Amino acid sequence: MSNTLPRIIIAALKGGSGKTIVSLGLAAAWLDKGLKVAPFKKGPDFIDASWLTLAARRPCYNLDAFLMTDPQIVQSFQSNSAGMDISLIEGNRGLFDGLDQEGRYSTAALGKLLKIPIIIIVDVTMVTRTVAALVLGCQKFDPGLQIAGIILNRVAGPRQDSIVRNSIEHYCNIPVVGSIPKLKENLFPERHMGLIPHRERGRAEKAITWAKRVVEQNLDLESIEKIAGDSDLLESADYDQKQAQPDTPHKEPLRIGFIRDNAFWFYYPENLDQLKKLGAVLIEVDSMADKKLPPLDALYIGGGFPETQAEALANNKGFRDSLRESIEAGLPVYAECGGLMYLGESLILKEIAYPMVGALPLKYVLKKKPQGHGYTILKVNRPNPFYPVGEILKGHEFHYSKPLIRESNEIDTAFQVKRGRGLDGQRDGLYKKNLLATYTHVHAAGNSLWSKSFYNKALQVKRQNRP
Repeated sequence: MSNTLPRIIIAALKGGSGKTIVSLGLAAAWLDKGLKVAPFKKGPDFIDASWLTLAARRPCYNLDAFLMTDPQIVQSFQSNSAGMDISLIEGNRGLFDGLDQEGRYSTAALGKLLKIPIIIIVDVTMVTRTVAALVLGCQKFDPGLQIAGIILNRVAGPRQDSIVRNSIEHYCNIPVVGSIPKLKENLFPERHMGLIPHRERGRAEKAITWAKRVVEQNLDLESIEKIAGDSDLLESADYDQKQAQPDTPHKEPLRIGFIRDNAFWFYYPENLDQLKKLGAVLIEVDSMADKKLPPLDALYIGGGFPETQAEALANNKGFRDSLRESIEAGLPVYAECGGLMYLGESLILKEIAYPMVGALPLKYVLKKKPQGHGYTILKVNRPNPFYPVGEILKGHEFHYSKPLIRESNEIDTAFQVKRGRGLDGQRDGLYKKNLLATYTHVHAAGNSLWSKSFYNKALQVKRQNRP
């Protein structure tokens, strides 16, 4: 089986070059033309992915070679591109940047795996002909890449545009498909080493419209679409279909809640998809608007930035109390990052302690610099509700919070940190009864054990509680 899926990657020579604005603008412009756009984000980033979801009006799926195998990436890309008119992948950092000298897990490596044309955005601030040398260097550095177009960004004026454009097309034989001037406004202010989450932006739609206008006015959309349509055949991965899908749906469906509001909103789409495929009826919960937790068989609390909603979370005492009581009664709960913080005793911001759920004996303080940022590897070293001892988990963490741990024996943890930060550089995974909370986000497309274990524990508890 093979596919000729129209597809492109938007890459750059370094971070902060404009990949996200261009990607959002392209997705919105194509959507406005009536095209069905499949958005993807290279790497584990969830903020850019949430904006791409908003721009394309379709879930953005992460493609990450650290969290997923190559066959899993190909399978995810093909299945989530099926029936779409065009697929758009936003790269991350510089084109060849990876974890080591060989560039493992880089945007370039993803481009080669998916046989996908690459368009490079180049920041031309205070430079002209040298840009051609940089592009030519990318071509020579890895001739196997399909570098198919260049977008110039932060162009000072017509003279610079002409010199740079002519140099690239003459020396590199690559078309320049866009030239974006220095922009006087930017409706995407940054925080958290990236864009502000769109759920915190009251004028998010205006920002997307602005990005669409920038793209429509400065890029050759017809040429970019042609590049995407000229993609090579992509053979289906040699993929074990038993691993591609969770077990067949249970005859006994479960009510599994997940909190989605302005405090908790980061969930890899695959995580929710796999729970549904197992037979779960997903119940959306709002930790600030709901007066109490609804009747559930299990609860999933994802990531987000509860610090931005600390006062509202603290004020909803009825919901916090009902959640704590449910945990004490044995409700299976799985929490990640922001969810971990919410389940603690309090969240301390500018010396003000905002009470949280109080299910776990830790307070959290927010720092100015990231306390954990990057890939994680955890070894399960204690019995817990969901993972067998000895299991190795790969994930990603991104948090500015730090737990205040007085004594090392005051908390029960299930994970030994082999890579990353976790709670204190050595431990992660707080557990209590049928609750497990961790700073690490697990990607279910690369680890189907997560959904199966979570579902099976909820099913076991439900059966045990039958009269």
